[in-house]
Amino acid sequence: MVVPEASLARAEHGLRPVSEGWFVVNVRDTRWFDGGELGRAAIFDSKEARFDEVGINIGILRPGEPNCMYHGEEAQEDFLVVSGECLLIIEGEERPLKAWDFVHCPAWTEHVFIGAGDGPCVVIAVGARRTGRGLRYPVDEAALRHGAGVEEETTDPDVAYAKYDEPHEIPCPPDFG
Repeated sequence: MVVPEASLARAEHGLRPVSEGWFVVNVRDTRWFDGGELGRAAIFDSKEARFDEVGINIGILRPGEPNCMYHGEEAQEDFLVVSGECLLIIEGEERPLKAWDFVHCPAWTEHVFIGAGDGPCVVIAVGARRTGRGLRYPVDEAALRHGAGVEEETTDPDVAYAKYDEPHEIPCPPDFG
């Protein structure tokens, strides 16, 4: 069996796969999204060619920016801090992280990352794809103190992220790399 090469198409600010198959793309040439107060991220798959089993992205967090809302989900996730510093809130505990710290989150581990230090932090995130509605945003005091938590528990991402604008596509950030 031969796996075909995927077709890549230019989006507004970067390349995205538009068919199934293998491909190679430089991170600087892929699509980046600005989540406003939730940092920026490089996304490698697309609606046309979603990665079915494993998701991967690269996030850039400026000091004080969370990468998401504090949550737990039904799928394993793993994270590698490749530069800078951040604060991990995991199971209600705060842990400072620096370059080359690795975080393993088995299913349902509650967590969020928040940029720290004097400059941007780059985090690679890899996770198994969820298969159902297994996602929970619990109330957590540490996450709330850092602007990364919900005031009332929910399983609805639209409710958890209601105060934030939709991420929008941007060119590769100049502070990446």
